[in-house]
Amino acid sequence: MHLTDYRDLDPTQREQVLDIQVRPEQQHFAGDMASALYILLSGDSPDRRGVALLLDNLPRAFLLLQRGVFLAPWARADAATINALQVDQRLQGQGLGRFFMQALPGLVREVWPEVRCLQLSVDRDNHAALALYRASGWLDSGDGYRARQGHELQLTLLL
Repeated sequence: MHLTDYRDLDPTQREQVLDIQVRPEQQHFAGDMASALYILLSGDSPDRRGVALLLDNLPRAFLLLQRGVFLAPWARADAATINALQVDQRLQGQGLGRFFMQALPGLVREVWPEVRCLQLSVDRDNHAALALYRASGWLDSGDGYRARQGHELQLTLLL
């Protein structure tokens, strides 16, 4: 398993990213691959990256990293935010999300050395995601995006 930038995927792998599917209840929180790729490909910027987790050279998980002009209003100026984490439902529970969270800080430090932390906003009812993030060392750090009631949780991982 390893992480790679979406731009470094070959054409076949880029098509295969669209095969990553999450459970319907998870789509409510993270959207789907078509939406994530629409955001990624809506403009070429050094402040937005797509990151794929490859397993046996096949994309099996994906997320968006954003910084600078794409930071959410609640995020720190020295942060990069994680959005749209999606682990293929056929492989959930096999440690891909945990591997992604462990490998991501090194990738961010390599690509954006000035970034000091990773942040995200997660729905308080997204128990699977909260368990993954907290087990990976993320700490509660305030309010994130507005939610149906109140705000989502903001989590931070110092680099």
